Amino acid sequence: MRIKRVGWRTAVAVAFAAPLALSACTHGKATSASWKHAPPAKPVVISVTPAGGAANQPVSTEIGTTVTNGTLTGVTVTDASGKSVAGGMRSDKSSWIADEPLNYKTAYRAVVTAKGADGKTTKQTTNFTTMGDPGGNRITSGLYVQDGSTYGVGMPVAIQFDDPIPDSAKAAVEKRLFVTSDPPQVGVWHWFGDNQVLYRPQDYWKTGTKISVRAALGGLPVGDRFLDTDRTGTATIGDKVTFQVDNASKSMKVYQNDQLTKTFPVSLGKSSTPSSSGNLVIMSHDRNTIFDVPGEYRVPIEFAERITWDGQYIHAAPWSVGDQGVDNVSHGCVNVSNENAEWIFNTSHIGDPVTVTGTEVHVDPGDGWTVWDMSWTDYIKGSALPHPDLLKQAAAQAGKGGGKTAPQYN
Repeated sequence: MRIKRVGWRTAVAVAFAAPLALSACTHGKATSASWKHAPPAKPVVISVTPAGGAANQPVSTEIGTTVTNGTLTGVTVTDASGKSVAGGMRSDKSSWIADEPLNYKTAYRAVVTAKGADGKTTKQTTNFTTMGDPGGNRITSGLYVQDGSTYGVGMPVAIQFDDPIPDSAKAAVEKRLFVTSDPPQVGVWHWFGDNQVLYRPQDYWKTGTKISVRAALGGLPVGDRFLDTDRTGTATIGDKVTFQVDNASKSMKVYQNDQLTKTFPVSLGKSSTPSSSGNLVIMSHDRNTIFDVPGEYRVPIEFAERITWDGQYIHAAPWSVGDQGVDNVSHGCVNVSNENAEWIFNTSHIGDPVTVTGTEVHVDPGDGWTVWDMSWTDYIKGSALPHPDLLKQAAAQAGKGGGKTAPQYN
């Protein structure tokens, strides 16, 4: 009997131990599964342009980079002598751009490096040569930003071409135009016809803004021709000075940092040669100049600020002082007295906004720097490149009652 009890107890113990053993076995299998190795990382794939062995490449050539299953870590470019070429990546990492145009008829080697998820580095190399000098087959460009200058809050970055840029080339041209501002402010390029493209921020520049511009156009193909050279400029935005010219009152109000500081009587264009209404910008300062209209008049002028390409200025007109504030007698210009013209000349900047209201005609787009004479939405649409995010933001602002372009003064 004693032996049977012992066996019974032993049997019970075994019976209760069995489920525990099963549970431990199940847990052991799960732990064992978690110890299995992760699948191997996918290999990094790097695509580079131009293709290896490419010849006759333009000196504006960029090193295009596409990385799959990895992260781009660097691009180095050297010439045939092993000398490094300075440059940097676009912000979207799509390509590397040289700081200056490449040399003509030169061999280059580009090495693109990327890192995979496993930390391993992969490299891809391409070799190419550039084209010969195109000689006189060039289109000349001009940049209206001079190093060290101070401009007004409405100053656009203006680039002019001496020959038309075809629509098929405008996007490529625009992609080579770079503007940085400190503090950062959103801006866009807009084509006014085929010979000028202008950049403006959404709102007037902030006073004190530092602007840096690079028109990286040297050697860029435009149809069967090439653009002439790279151009750069750095500038500062000065105090906010704005002018409002009202035909109804024949007056000019001057605002400095949004405070009304001066009101001057003016005479505008007579009915046969009316001044243009619109949101304009001072384009130049001329202490002395000559207005010469063949067969009509040739007059020396002092203290002149151009506001349209077709020849409308703010300037001293001592001969019309008696009409200023009363009648319009000019050929389209804004006439002020010598004393007032000198004050305006000494106070204003190139780039100061000038708003003219109440005349018989409205300024044509592109007749001067008319960047502020349209809504922000319409300005964005004048770019040759898509800007869906900016258009979406502009539409949202307009829906909330925002999105005004030209400030209105009380």
